[in-house]
Amino acid sequence: MGIKSIKQRLLRERKAIQAVNDGYVIQVNDLTKKFGDFTAVDHISFEVRKGEIFGFLGANGAGKTTAIRMLCGLHRPTSGSGMVAGFNICNQQEDIKRNIGYMSQKFSLYNDLRVWENIRLFAGIYGVNENLIAPKTDALLSRLGFMSERNTMVRELPLGWKQKLAFSVAILHDPRIVFLDEPTGGVDPLTRRQFWELIYEAVSRGITVFVTTHYMDEAEYCNRVSMMVDGRIEMLDTPRNLRSHFGVESMEEVFTRIARKATRNDD
Repeated sequence: MGIKSIKQRLLRERKAIQAVNDGYVIQVNDLTKKFGDFTAVDHISFEVRKGEIFGFLGANGAGKTTAIRMLCGLHRPTSGSGMVAGFNICNQQEDIKRNIGYMSQKFSLYNDLRVWENIRLFAGIYGVNENLIAPKTDALLSRLGFMSERNTMVRELPLGWKQKLAFSVAILHDPRIVFLDEPTGGVDPLTRRQFWELIYEAVSRGITVFVTTHYMDEAEYCNRVSMMVDGRIEMLDTPRNLRSHFGVESMEEVFTRIARKATRNDD
């Protein structure tokens, strides 16, 4: 499927999503994180709707990674408040972890385990019912076309296959939201398109997607996009509105305009 077809499909899905959204899976108010005298995240506030593809963008050093770690229950905020999947990020971190999926920028599965062993391991970690793990494993292998690779060591898989497997494992337990930290970094354009097909499938199942990416054409696929600069949210709107605001034709140009304001370069 080409980029034009993907965009047309996404536009249709956006309308459907917006018609049924009644609640939020993320609500953040004045969220701040300091490390000594350094303010990594500086009083950010935003909401993410149920079933939304939310782009969380910014140059290196913008504070994206620190913000995501707070939302995932890995960092405690210095100040401010937030709710993720119905749980408080300040004191219900373990509940948050059980109700989200996460795929890091670096490949997160175990290279020294077989494909099926990774799936079953993470199914157990995510609390999937023991009686459902085996059928879920087979269903996932079949859906990905990995049945012939079930006994392959993960380290032997091509990068694109690893990324698709990691994403599928991250949503195996049907979380309310999945956090994706630059999930398509380093893969070829065809694999990137296939990966976004998996994202659309997850959204159709009611999973909210919170994604960071350095590929600005992928920002076009998001319902809304947040742009961070030096720990603050500089702009937040739909890709179309952001392009219109700056009078440009691409999200790459939007990103360039906003990123110019940055004064720090280390996340």
